[in-house]
Amino acid sequence: MHIGVNVPNFGPGTAPAVLRRWAQTVEALGYDLLMISDHVVVTPDVAEQYPAPFYEPFTTLAWLAGVTERVALGTSVLIVPYRHPLLMARMAANLNRFSDGRLVLGVGVGWARQEFDALGVPFEQRGRLTDDHLRAMRTAWADEADYQSGPIPIWVGGNTDVGLRRAVRLGDAWHPLRMTMPWLRSAVDRMKTVAQALERPVPALVPRIVLRLTDLPVTGPERRVGEGTIDQVLEDLEELRLLGSETVVLDPFDRDPAETLAPSKAWQALATVADRWTWTHSTQRGEPQ
Repeated sequence: MHIGVNVPNFGPGTAPAVLRRWAQTVEALGYDLLMISDHVVVTPDVAEQYPAPFYEPFTTLAWLAGVTERVALGTSVLIVPYRHPLLMARMAANLNRFSDGRLVLGVGVGWARQEFDALGVPFEQRGRLTDDHLRAMRTAWADEADYQSGPIPIWVGGNTDVGLRRAVRLGDAWHPLRMTMPWLRSAVDRMKTVAQALERPVPALVPRIVLRLTDLPVTGPERRVGEGTIDQVLEDLEELRLLGSETVVLDPFDRDPAETLAPSKAWQALATVADRWTWTHSTQRGEPQ
């Protein structure tokens, strides 16, 4: 199972030098994937959670591709209705080529109504637009040699049943965000049922989970996957592996923009998980320590 990190590309503490440090830290710790978020206009509803500066994902990932060598690069998630599908297809194909095939395209329908209004995109049609755009992008990649740069996996986000069905119909993987383990177990069963009903392959499971380390165990039915002591987090990762997760993305940002001013706390948490996960699995394989 691969493990990635969702990196904040926004907020008062995020500057180009900090993003470079994030990318190099994630790669140096041995993580497999670095993902960033997407917004185009920082309208008041966006700024409440993700304040400026907010760095656009394609240009940011292109820059980060040049300061990294191994780690895969992706979006979690690109808001599909915001851009023309042929523009997205072109930018994604170029970025995939520049990064030697390291791009993962996580996609979603979006939620910020004010941002949709600012861009002149009808909010109520975002689901249909997403479906149409994804089909158009795949057609562009398949039909135009100039777009081709190797396969670009599409991870479809969305915790609703509509999002789950979209993943089965149009995605290579399903990318749910921030959940409890009982909910995810039930959702995986629903995904298999939907795939069978649509006579489609079951998409890969690639969840994005919180990473919030605590000194004392977190208990109760509302505990999110990835929240608690390091032992609880490792148990969560192991259960996700047994559920069939091909990749798990850790998200150390917990909705407080002030966290971006002190990234060292997140880096330490990521170092702790990387050390313990590697140690645990090398021990299970009988490798010398």
